[in-house]
Amino acid sequence: MTQRELVKKHLLALLELSGVSGREAPVIRYMETHLRPLADELRIDPMGNVFAVKKGNRNGPKLLLTAHSDEIGLMVKSIEKDGFIRFIKVGGVQDSQLQARLVQVAGRLGIVGAKAGHLASEKERSEVKKASELYIDIGAGSKEEVEALGIKVGTPVSFVSPPRFLTEDLIVSKSLDDRVGCALIIALMESLKDKDFNGELQAVITVQEEVGLRGARVAAFACNPDLAIALDTIPSGDTPDTSLVRDLNVALGKGPVIQVTSGGTALFADSTVLSLLENAAKTAGVPYQPVTFTGGNTDATAMQQVREGIPAGAVTIPRRYSHSPVELMDLRDALGALNLLETLVLTMPETIQWKLPGE
Repeated sequence: MTQRELVKKHLLALLELSGVSGREAPVIRYMETHLRPLADELRIDPMGNVFAVKKGNRNGPKLLLTAHSDEIGLMVKSIEKDGFIRFIKVGGVQDSQLQARLVQVAGRLGIVGAKAGHLASEKERSEVKKASELYIDIGAGSKEEVEALGIKVGTPVSFVSPPRFLTEDLIVSKSLDDRVGCALIIALMESLKDKDFNGELQAVITVQEEVGLRGARVAAFACNPDLAIALDTIPSGDTPDTSLVRDLNVALGKGPVIQVTSGGTALFADSTVLSLLENAAKTAGVPYQPVTFTGGNTDATAMQQVREGIPAGAVTIPRRYSHSPVELMDLRDALGALNLLETLVLTMPETIQWKLPGE
């Protein structure tokens, strides 16, 4: 099986799973099953982070590589007496994308209700309703009927948007952020199975990234690595409503992104880690996009601020329509990220010559 086939196989399977932040069990179990045969050690911590360790044949640095298992979604807040479900948002869900959306609640198909256009006022037809005003209809007639289905306060609600390919390379789905990173970690561990390298790779599938980078903070403290890299996704700036110059110089099909900053000034990628990533990309012949990103964070932000400070950076994969149920990604960018990271591991020096910030 080629790397492309392997990544595609696991990505399609992972995209079908529900893993709203704090309720990531289906994704955790999948990753545990597929990483265990590839790892020298595997464990799951009390928070749900999956640690898969691959030891090199020689002494060298300990590299922590993370991808997060969780996705944005909703959670049951209360149940009306007539069976309609009220909910809260989990993660960066936009109110404008909720009405008339198909969702899944405890395996049951549901609809986020929308007032019929025939009955709506002119103002209602153009306004965006807040999540607190909306409800989910699962076809039940009473609160008791809903509860009999196992639905209760705290039940996660995920979007229904199965993966589809628009072209041979462009895939659209919910939760590409960051199931693509999870699929790439499986492929990376597979590619390292019979190869020599310096040091140790700690591949960690983190939880609760979308609600505060929580799993990464715990994982980085536990691993205490020499350097850390977040493998995630990033919005693109190549649609008619954005500018590649003014907004974000990221485009689909131009290669993985190496982030210089993220979250405004939340992360300044470590100078040494940045150099290692850039050199790995050049060695592998992978085109990459260097970016200063102000609109969001990755696990790298949290990992950089753990213990005495862990040198960290981020490799991210462009996707359009971020934090929506119809994220769009180019598979070639993902494969470029895989090639870059494999080269990084295989060319890791026995001893890193650390630079001061900005050198």
